[in-house]
Amino acid sequence: MDFERLTVEMRRLALQAGEKIMEIYGSDDFDTRAKADNSPVTAADEAADALISAGLGTAFPGVTLITEEQAASHNQSAPSFLIVDPLDGTKEFVQRRGDFTVNIAYVENGVPVRGVVYAPAKGRLFYTTADGRSVEETGPFGDTPGEVTPIGVSPTPDNRGLMVVASKSHRDQATDDYIARYAVRDMTSAGSSLKFCLVATGEADLYPRLGRTMEWDTAAGDAVLRGAGGQVVRFDDHMPLTYGKPGYENPFFIAYAPGVLLAK
Repeated sequence: MDFERLTVEMRRLALQAGEKIMEIYGSDDFDTRAKADNSPVTAADEAADALISAGLGTAFPGVTLITEEQAASHNQSAPSFLIVDPLDGTKEFVQRRGDFTVNIAYVENGVPVRGVVYAPAKGRLFYTTADGRSVEETGPFGDTPGEVTPIGVSPTPDNRGLMVVASKSHRDQATDDYIARYAVRDMTSAGSSLKFCLVATGEADLYPRLGRTMEWDTAAGDAVLRGAGGQVVRFDDHMPLTYGKPGYENPFFIAYAPGVLLAK
């Protein structure tokens, strides 16, 4: 894979998809329907998916593409692949809460090595550079990158005073019980893959997810967090979360800054 080109294309397509999403977000009304799994989908999901899929297909014609909105792609498998969630946080989008993202990632031998997370309503853009390090770009966003700041996890997390981020839409008692095992300084909530990015920038130390997710939900945020020095592990055995699993469904997981001592 040409990582220089991949970085350029992922950034470009995420921004274009975000622009399309925001056009629909700003309209007076938009249709929402339920997919086979009862999760919501909107015209914004479908428009962003079409744009990103066409762009990636043109730029990287030989690379397997897995995307949430194309069920047929979920039957594919390959050692390396691109994986897309064109609008992560559809519930946040429908409720006009702003915490939704465009996610594009590249997975190599089970590891998300490059990714972009764009939150168009919040004006935040995170991505991995060609060398695998993570940055946040400051808008306004143009065809070429503007001001770019390297990001990194909190250097000295302290189990006596952690900042924890949890889901807005999927918080449950099991998550609260797990968080209670730590001495928490403060908590925040965020939707979609922004939770990974808050750990990546040091705005949070710990993000536990005790609920169902798919690989397209997490791959881009996982790549950004890894590029910022963070880790994502399975909840059950604390082994690294891997990608390319049958059905592309994740187990429960924990994303964290490495200085955090994980509770058993």
